Amino acid sequence: MEVSNTKKHFYAIGVSYLNADLKTRGDFSLSLTQKDSLTLEAKREGIEEILITSTCNRTEVYAHVNHPIQLINLLCKHSQGTLAVFNEIGYTLKDQAAIHHIFKVGTGLDSQILGDFEIIGQIKQGFFRSKKLGMVQGFMERLVNAVIQASKRIKTETKISSGATSVAFASVQYIIKAIENISEKNILLFGTGKIGRNTCENLIKHTENDHIVLINRTHEKAKNVAGKFNVLVKEYGDLPTEIRKTDVLIVATGAQQPTISKDIIHKDSPLLILDLSIPSNVNANVEELEQVTLINLDTLSQITNKTLEDRRKYIPQAEEILEEVKDEFLQWLGHRQFAPALRALKAKLKAQQASEIKNQEKKENHCVFNSATVTISDQIIQKITGQLANYLKENPQKANSTLDVIKEVFQLDIKAHEKAN
Repeated sequence: MEVSNTKKHFYAIGVSYLNADLKTRGDFSLSLTQKDSLTLEAKREGIEEILITSTCNRTEVYAHVNHPIQLINLLCKHSQGTLAVFNEIGYTLKDQAAIHHIFKVGTGLDSQILGDFEIIGQIKQGFFRSKKLGMVQGFMERLVNAVIQASKRIKTETKISSGATSVAFASVQYIIKAIENISEKNILLFGTGKIGRNTCENLIKHTENDHIVLINRTHEKAKNVAGKFNVLVKEYGDLPTEIRKTDVLIVATGAQQPTISKDIIHKDSPLLILDLSIPSNVNANVEELEQVTLINLDTLSQITNKTLEDRRKYIPQAEEILEEVKDEFLQWLGHRQFAPALRALKAKLKAQQASEIKNQEKKENHCVFNSATVTISDQIIQKITGQLANYLKENPQKANSTLDVIKEVFQLDIKAHEKAN
């Protein structure tokens, strides 16, 4: 794809829980392999840096491009999502709106469960993956570091993440309320994803249940998790047998297709199934079985309690910190944007200085100018560019028009100057 030379803007495009249901989010979700494929194709298309996040609540792509359709097409090509669906429920944010959005996401202020800071870990992972593939430059590095800084400050300086509220904790809360005598019931955990591991830990902590069985496609991973908790590990082939025995089935695999369907459920007693996977790993046809109750992530995320109500009190304080760190980043960005023009102007003035000195030496019969004279002219150049830099910093709203005038007056070729240096 040929990329035009028009000015690129910073865009965020994506889908989230705010306007897409679980199935739709699953269609647009990206596995690690898909993220890498998208990143490498973006690189071939001339995109210089990119950040991708894909969680149970959202899939987003951030990059500088001429037009957001370039990112939307990449997302649709490498996921199961379609352009028609994205046009209905997707969102596109540009420049400062996109920057503000990633700050809100990374600080837990845009999370489905307010104050859930697991997303910052996902942003870090996406950043490191892009960096490994050579798709991170100065802008993205500075932006992600600023978001991480804001996240840390909000977490330590406010109580917006106080109390045990997460998808894993909400799962256990639901199980305890839905199942009587949970400590005596059989629980089967299928999958060793992060949410699954956290749920397992919370189950042991809050139910005192010693009837927990863990199954994973990779037996070794299951054994590693079991080593940390008091759970029994069974082989993947034992899954139908263990489902027949269990009262609660928690599915937290990383598969892209359903791994549980009604065909492998053979029991007459009640079975509660919690699908904690994205995309969904439990086929909706299990609900055709009278004894089965299926609960998914959206249902769990709607569980509100006093903890969440308490957290909302700290939103203003968190937003104040967010704005402070974001403003520091925008100030850096402003300086960065007009620095090439200032460097080109300085080089032009230095060239004029050298030319004028040469002309004067010819007139004065090859009399060499003394160092004091050269130093004074250097200081004048420094003052001119320094005053201009200060003006741009103090009047950011006039920066673009001011720089346009300077480029025209001094006939600056900024790109050529940056390439030469």
